[in-house]
Amino acid sequence: MINKRTNKAIYITTIEPNSGKSIVSLGLMQLLLGKAAKVGYFRPIIDDLQEGEIDNHINTVTSYFNLNLKFEEAYAFSRSEVIRMKNENKDDEIISKIIEKYKALEERFDFVLIEGTSFVGEGAIIEFDINILIAKNLGIPAIILASGVGKTLEELVGSLQIAYDSFRDKGVEVLSIIANKVEPKNQALVVSELEKNLPAEVLVNAIPMNHILANASIKEIVEELGAKVLFGETYINNQAGHFSVGAMQLRNYLTHLKENALVITPGDRADIILGALQANISVNYPSISGIVLTGGLIPEDAIIKLIEGLSEIVPIISVKGGTFSVANRIGAIKSQIYAENTQKILTSIKGFEEHVQVEALVERLITFETNGITPRMFQYNLLEKAKSNKKHIVLPEGLDERILRATKHLVDVDVVEVTLLGDKKQIEDKIATLDIVLDLDKITIVNPIESNCFEVYAKALYQLRKHKNVNLAMAKDLMEDVSYFGTMMVHMGDADGMVSGAVHTTQHTILPALQFIKTKPETSLVSSVFFMCLEDRVSVYGDCAINPNPTAEQLAEIAISSATTSLSFGIEPKIAMLSYSSGTSGVGEDVERVRKATEIVKKIRPDLKIEGPIQYDAAVDPKVGKTKMPDSEVAGQASVFIFPDLNTGNNTYKAVQRETKALAIGPIIQGLNKPVNDLSRGCTVDDIFNTVIVTAIQAQGI
Repeated sequence: MINKRTNKAIYITTIEPNSGKSIVSLGLMQLLLGKAAKVGYFRPIIDDLQEGEIDNHINTVTSYFNLNLKFEEAYAFSRSEVIRMKNENKDDEIISKIIEKYKALEERFDFVLIEGTSFVGEGAIIEFDINILIAKNLGIPAIILASGVGKTLEELVGSLQIAYDSFRDKGVEVLSIIANKVEPKNQALVVSELEKNLPAEVLVNAIPMNHILANASIKEIVEELGAKVLFGETYINNQAGHFSVGAMQLRNYLTHLKENALVITPGDRADIILGALQANISVNYPSISGIVLTGGLIPEDAIIKLIEGLSEIVPIISVKGGTFSVANRIGAIKSQIYAENTQKILTSIKGFEEHVQVEALVERLITFETNGITPRMFQYNLLEKAKSNKKHIVLPEGLDERILRATKHLVDVDVVEVTLLGDKKQIEDKIATLDIVLDLDKITIVNPIESNCFEVYAKALYQLRKHKNVNLAMAKDLMEDVSYFGTMMVHMGDADGMVSGAVHTTQHTILPALQFIKTKPETSLVSSVFFMCLEDRVSVYGDCAINPNPTAEQLAEIAISSATTSLSFGIEPKIAMLSYSSGTSGVGEDVERVRKATEIVKKIRPDLKIEGPIQYDAAVDPKVGKTKMPDSEVAGQASVFIFPDLNTGNNTYKAVQRETKALAIGPIIQGLNKPVNDLSRGCTVDDIFNTVIVTAIQAQGI
């Protein structure tokens, strides 16, 4: 689980409806398939569908490129589902499922192309923020697209600039900006103006308006108008170009025909119908795409018979409504690209290849490395890591309500085996009283004094502690204590890890572990960290729970242990040794202790990125960091924060947690031979759940 990794996906998004995302999706898919063996496609949120329908975007891409992807694998939610869940304040559930679906594709494919929402219908007003949120939590870069139709140069450039700033402010890297449907004569000007307003590393492109893509097909007209196909269904995907109303005499109408023209005429105008069909096969006149018969009128039998005898017939469709209104309705159709319309697909791909810096874009896609990890992705990775090698965790405080509710959650997701310690009947009665739907067959409940292992554990404790004047009777007394019993389960290999502290003090939880689990050979000090899941990143805080006033040597060991923990859980360690001054500006005993600790770490572990002493603002804020410590590779981008003492660390983590609503996972104990973790007595059900997951991962020996 390494945080910094090569990118495996791109998020294509827009700021408005009808911007032409499909051009980019199709063009990029064609390009990627030439660079990677397996490319997947994903739409986190699709438009609402009728029963039995499938999303047009998904169908077009998967069908044309023959992707090994089922429809249900290619999306997470419908638009109405997202709106309902947001109204129920279930944003976390939305993101969690999207991450889960994406990760499943990431495992199967070399690269995944992700297409954002379409800004159509109810809920369009919130879609921009949703797209940012999804891209951020997936940890992937974006391509932002906007249409130039109906906009001045200033409006187009301004809207894309705002979109870019919004994505970057939320920590989403933008690889490319594309202005689509631009007047050909303005292409160079649009690119020039965008480049003036955007960083040099952002690829800027402009794709000209292509009327072939804007025009509806006969099939789309049939579906939009509810028309009946009379002839020529074989050519139903013909592209309708210029359309004209056949209301004048034939000799005059023929002079107005243009290539791929759509003829609109009342159903009783046999002269126009036959004349248009004859013109279509004549080398002296343009070809037509189809004929729309209005007024619900069908040609007479003699005319029908004549048409049937023709060797080649373009689509002829009949629709109710007057000629004028039908023409207006056809003109208002927003054409889409769909699987059967290969002409539009090929045109889209060609336009993308001609007007986008494809090689430069591919190079950026392939070499781009993600930085940082979002809390949701971090939690997802934790869960999947724990599931990959299930471990057995003992929870000594079996009667606590929070422990029982967390146990239900753990059982529901099938991530660990759980043993609860305590009186079995009391625990079962508590579960019933609280109405917790917990399958008792899926957990183990052990009363220490009734356990078959009690005598064995007591004798083991006696052997381990007799040099400290502990006799067998004393060992038995201690073994009645759930903390000692649970710790001995871990020591003897009957459990892989223990989590306690919801009721007991830190000392009560940790002391047995120090007595007989003991520290790792390379470690002399037990310390702790919290994983601080902030809005847009996960930071590591240490030591906030165990060591009150560490020496310089102890601070150095805490820093090294915290870096190891950080790396093990997918976070690249950039260590900030915190103090009230930065660099060489401060003096005093406390500053010198931090400075000495930093030098010790550099000597023992020269491979680690570390800075100290450094103030918190210089450690997290890139601008402040550059000002105060311009040559530092940690300042402004720290991920591991080592506090000078317990007073500072404990208060800081609690302040950050409360003020930012951050999720604090921990304290995670580091340095022990086997994992035993302590909970805060004010812990929530989620705190317990997450700490158990972390403990299970520690037990995997990472």
